Amino acid sequence: MPRHALPPQVLIPLIVACALFMEQVDATVIATSLPAIAASLKEDPVALKLALTSYLLSLAVFIPASGWAADRYGARTVFRSAIVIFTIGSILCGLSTSLTDFVLYRIVQGMGGAMMVPVGRLVILRSVPKTELVSALAWLTIPALLGPVFGPPLGGFITTYFDWRLIFFINVPIGVLGVFLATRFIENVREEDVPPLDLKGLVLSGIGLAGLVFGFAVLGQELVPVWAALAVAGIGAGALWLYVRHARVTPHAVLDLNLLRHSSFRAGVVGGSLFRVGIGALPFLLPLMLQLSFGLSPFASGMLTFAASAGALIMKFTAAPLLRRLGYKRVLLANAVLSAGFIAVNAAFTPLTPHWIIVMVLLVGGFLRSLQFTALNALSYAEVEPQEMSRATSFASVAQQVSLSCGVALAGFVLETLRADRGEMAVTQGDFAVAFLVVAVVSLASLAYFVGLPRNAGAELTGRKPDLADPRSEVSPDH
Repeated sequence: MPRHALPPQVLIPLIVACALFMEQVDATVIATSLPAIAASLKEDPVALKLALTSYLLSLAVFIPASGWAADRYGARTVFRSAIVIFTIGSILCGLSTSLTDFVLYRIVQGMGGAMMVPVGRLVILRSVPKTELVSALAWLTIPALLGPVFGPPLGGFITTYFDWRLIFFINVPIGVLGVFLATRFIENVREEDVPPLDLKGLVLSGIGLAGLVFGFAVLGQELVPVWAALAVAGIGAGALWLYVRHARVTPHAVLDLNLLRHSSFRAGVVGGSLFRVGIGALPFLLPLMLQLSFGLSPFASGMLTFAASAGALIMKFTAAPLLRRLGYKRVLLANAVLSAGFIAVNAAFTPLTPHWIIVMVLLVGGFLRSLQFTALNALSYAEVEPQEMSRATSFASVAQQVSLSCGVALAGFVLETLRADRGEMAVTQGDFAVAFLVVAVVSLASLAYFVGLPRNAGAELTGRKPDLADPRSEVSPDH
């Protein structure tokens, strides 16, 4: 390597960051542009929730296979293929002429995204010396933080002053650059002894998750009859039941349910999923309300909603000190209440609400939600053994994507139900208010999984000593 070239701990994370930035921006620009996309495709704006749920579910279905594919075929091969698939999906989304096309091509994007980011992280873990790993991962977090901040204003600007289709075409040069750099600088590292892929489990979990969420997402819409939506949801529930039976007797199950024996993992995944159901609705509800009810342009809407991501960015500098000082349980309990409250406050917004108040609420709310995410993500792995880590990350990633898609589906269901009761097609400000309150209650329900945590849960992550007076804080012999 030439002397002027960047060191591996900087270069490789920045290459992976190309893919991560592309995915983060793409996810946030679409939410801002949904009303314009709906108008262009001559569809109901609420029906565009399928564009969000289809992508998130595609991630959930294919993420479990990403690590196995990288081990089997090489991390560089899978990483490059993922970028190509995501880029092709982006081009097809920009060429969509109907809702069916758009949803189908979002699924293609999700297939690429499911492999792109997890395998990208794997590339770093296998290519960078352990002594340089912290520095390398720090470089990787930059696009993850900046993407959601730039996404809403960028998507709103392009949609307002140009055409919404361009938001998908901007992924093309980034994708081409990512493929070139990966080919030039990343080694095709693979494992010698790869266990067989749990194909039956992958099919059952995929059908189960997709069927259950999609059936719920299309319920109440004119796309399919009610009986068909219920049938799809029923097939999904049946497939998940079969997967649970399958996972109990399969050594290398694609989603290891035995991980739920760890109380911290169970709280992080199950309680975290309830919390994220409420959070997943926000990127869907806010742009729709600001544009359909308040009459703002996509650009003006994006300039308001980016405040939530800015709050999340600020939080990254304060999470560790807060968790060290207060401990995970206190933070999770108090912050679940505060975060749910700030979701509920959105119900009080009206077209007359000063924009600076909206920005402040979104800024503080984004800070609190990001703090909860950070605490949950760390706590989930507090008791997980090293040999279980890859399975735990896959399980947690799938749960996260499914819960976010459930949030979008729930918000859309509330809006559709309320307007159907009135016999109208238009969505009112009152409908949005009820939807915000419903998802806030779901987020608040996550408290049930945090109350039972030991007082010093996650103490090993913060350096705080366990409280031996609390019998629930005793460390098991395995740790």
